[in-house]
Amino acid sequence: MKTINLNRLACEVFDIEANAILRLKNSLGVEFDKAIELLYNCKGRVIITGMGKSGLIGKKIAATLTSTGTPSYFLHPAESTHGDSGIITREDVVIAISNSGETQELLNLLPLIKRFGVPIISMTGRNGSTLAKSGEVVLDISVEKEACPLGKAPTASTTATLAMGDALAVCLLEKRGFTAEDFLVYHPGGALGKGIKYRVADLMMSKNRTLPIAGEEMNFTDLIRLISDYKLGMALIIDKSGRLSGMMTDGDIRRTVLKYPDINVLSAKNVMTVNPKTVQTSDFAATALHLMEKYSITALPVINDDNRPIGVVHIHDILKAGVV
Repeated sequence: MKTINLNRLACEVFDIEANAILRLKNSLGVEFDKAIELLYNCKGRVIITGMGKSGLIGKKIAATLTSTGTPSYFLHPAESTHGDSGIITREDVVIAISNSGETQELLNLLPLIKRFGVPIISMTGRNGSTLAKSGEVVLDISVEKEACPLGKAPTASTTATLAMGDALAVCLLEKRGFTAEDFLVYHPGGALGKGIKYRVADLMMSKNRTLPIAGEEMNFTDLIRLISDYKLGMALIIDKSGRLSGMMTDGDIRRTVLKYPDINVLSAKNVMTVNPKTVQTSDFAATALHLMEKYSITALPVINDDNRPIGVVHIHDILKAGVV
């Protein structure tokens, strides 16, 4: 039995499948645009059908489309000839998936689809196939080779099919103007839902509780005391009009002490971070968490439309709410 370098084989699989996806870029064009228009203008549902591994990928594509604003349904081609085809209406659009384009169970369904006058988007790896010739639109999902060393198991071809389905879903999402609020309607549970279920207003510490707010002229040592008293690791600095002009954190304190030999002559304005990252009450908690992770900060000032501080949202409160 010959020794196989499994890591190298795995890398070859990744390379083959990555190249399969990259090849799809060259196949995009008028046909893809036609597919988007058909799906966007569909007054019914998008019916997706495919056999075997193509069917499994089709189920995932249907789920992704449905969760992003394009109602979809998976129809098993073998079951379709035993009554399930009744799900199809004249208002629908069908996406039929077959790498070979000659899957018999799928071809058996085509006459019924044609009888209803329902447009077909063919996703196939063979442009001259029966499926390709039957479609109003043909999306090329062909691959140079499968990642399977035997060249038999659908691997690169199913990856390409899945990527094409994701491209359709994302383009339709954008074209429909699908928002985070819309996404919440379809994902009310779990961490995804919590990220857009909670707004900053729901989790912030409000000004009613009193916040560590200091004027620009506050002495640096008094500023340290303020930060220490409130135990938030930060203070909000405002100008004479009451608008947020800066922020001071524990990290800023350490850097200031190391930089200046005499801290007693310093004021908040001398050492504060100007133009700090901020959020507003209407922002999603997930948006605040993204800013914190991106800039390695633990608390964000909450401001109103007039740039006046009205609260603070802390990473601990966001994580405690289950937002991830």
